[in-house]
Amino acid sequence: MIIVPEKEIADLIGRDQSFAAVEAVFAAMSRKDAYNFPVIRESIGHADALYGFKSGFDRESLALGLKSGGYWPGNEAKGLTNHQSTVILFDADTGKVKALVGGNLLTALRTAAASAVSIKHLARKDSKVLGMIGAGHQSTFQMRAAVEQRDFEKVIGWNYHPEMLSRLADLAAELNLPFEAVELDQLGAEADVIISITSAFSPSLMNAHVTAGTHIACMGTDTKGKQEVEAALVARATVFTDEIAQSISIGECQHAVADGTKSEADIIELGSVINGDHAGRSSDDEITLFDGTGVGLQDLAVASAAVDLAIEKGVAIEVDF
Repeated sequence: MIIVPEKEIADLIGRDQSFAAVEAVFAAMSRKDAYNFPVIRESIGHADALYGFKSGFDRESLALGLKSGGYWPGNEAKGLTNHQSTVILFDADTGKVKALVGGNLLTALRTAAASAVSIKHLARKDSKVLGMIGAGHQSTFQMRAAVEQRDFEKVIGWNYHPEMLSRLADLAAELNLPFEAVELDQLGAEADVIISITSAFSPSLMNAHVTAGTHIACMGTDTKGKQEVEAALVARATVFTDEIAQSISIGECQHAVADGTKSEADIIELGSVINGDHAGRSSDDEITLFDGTGVGLQDLAVASAAVDLAIEKGVAIEVDF
């Protein structure tokens, strides 16, 4: 069995490899060459933590395995990342354990890659203003990945705790982009692309905030009850997702489906756009929304890439198991 410790991940895999892996997974899912198993995600009744498993199998790459982990909201005060996870890969031919891979950085990279893939395929080509909702740990990964997809000229941001926006302001300065803290009505009116990356259970971005032509990537809703945007906005938008089953059960679409303003048939796999089976955005006035629920196959893809690179670079730990 190969072990790739968390401390090695940053030197092995970056945004380019993560983007390529996630884009390929979405395409394979749409072709029915890869599939996810049902997600288990529960509150454990301790430390306010959400814990679960995401797993799947890709018949093309033979990636088989699971990610185990979740969200511990008190970790930041302890100097730890709130999201904690580990990826376990299995040999598809024998079922033997193949690798144990640190999943914290990989989760941030693959989540940011997913929104970046949606921007590449759905945002208007002339998008100039990036709007960020949320300033937690993953927000900087989201911004770095997003600015590689369009020639943004400005970043604007909003957070439940405004004092945390310095994290976004500092990164924008590093990227040579002006940054402005704004209220949500201004963010919705000015941003061409909006990334929402919060752990909220009530909406912040409302339908009335958003103007025509915007692309929205909802990246925080991955549990029953969570919600980042008003259901009326989901109903108004053309919705794309990583996996439809997760979108309607634990993703942003769960609320619009529940109130009858969106149906399962209305939701489009992003992979079908990547494969050329769906045109994606149909006009400059269309509002597109990507419901990024986070699928196990994303984790397996980036973890498999990390294992290959660890072996190549001689930093993989091999143990008998």
